[in-house]
Amino acid sequence: MSSRDNHSDTNTADQSDERLRALGQAVVTTETRAVKQLADRIDEGFARACRLLLDCEGRIVVLGMGKSGHIGGKIAATLASTGSPAFFVHPGEASHGDLGMITAKDAVIALSNSGETEEILTILPIIKRLGAPLITLTGNPTSTLARQSDVALDVSVSQEACPLGLAPTSSTTATLVMGDALAVSLLEVRGFTTDDFARSHPAGRLGKRLLLQLADVMHTGEAIPSVADTAGLDEALLEMSRKGLGMTAIVNQHDQVTGIYTDGDLRRTLDQGIDVHQATVAEVMTPHGTTVSEDLLAAEALKIMEDKKINGLLVVDAERRLVGALNMHTLLQSGVL
Repeated sequence: MSSRDNHSDTNTADQSDERLRALGQAVVTTETRAVKQLADRIDEGFARACRLLLDCEGRIVVLGMGKSGHIGGKIAATLASTGSPAFFVHPGEASHGDLGMITAKDAVIALSNSGETEEILTILPIIKRLGAPLITLTGNPTSTLARQSDVALDVSVSQEACPLGLAPTSSTTATLVMGDALAVSLLEVRGFTTDDFARSHPAGRLGKRLLLQLADVMHTGEAIPSVADTAGLDEALLEMSRKGLGMTAIVNQHDQVTGIYTDGDLRRTLDQGIDVHQATVAEVMTPHGTTVSEDLLAAEALKIMEDKKINGLLVVDAERRLVGALNMHTLLQSGVL
């Protein structure tokens, strides 16, 4: 292949990359515009929709077909995880038995860009007969669905990001944002807290940060590095090596913590030229050291270690008796970090 051919291929690739970037930027610009247009539609109708959902004694049922169904599933999940019990029902399945999942105490959120989705209109009379409040998110405020709803929230867009104007893009983004606006507004009014959120997400990182206590993660029993305050420094070093936490507790005859000896202390000991075979651990330990209680949240323990620039903590009871130990690696394993 000639150098001219190579140069031509490079130019083609550069032009192709530039076009791909331009297309991507155009999508972001179009969808951003669609979201900005929603701000003016957070009006009295939005407030009324929120009130209907707050007054709901049952569950919030979200309906949607196709891409709207995918968005509906996410909206239902967001509501459920932020203090508003909700679930998604497929409208096609609803007319074949799943409609029994909706009760008069529930509230319904129906998603349809056209407002004329056949599967939703088919079950609309049953929803109306139940008396369940109906809130619609639609791109057509004059549609059948909008007219039959208690509140119709306008999520129409001036342009889809798809250049063909066919694939739901800007419209699904606008619907998702309106759903988030409802969920977060309800969250705030309900007084939903981070602790509440953690209880809904016990296996997630946030749940672990907010719920785990040191009693759940600390090393206990024989796994705690500990030596008597009468022990030699060499004995303390052996204990540190055996337990692998980079430290050891120093305790008195009543198992109360009188100090701690760490890897950092060892470096300082060696810098001072102290004979590790002759010194006692009490001579070189850090007296008392930072101790915490076992009911402390693991996330709080992490902050203490970060603030004090230490790698480990000793856990004591009300009488300063040693009950546990942990280091950064312990928190890393527990998922708090």
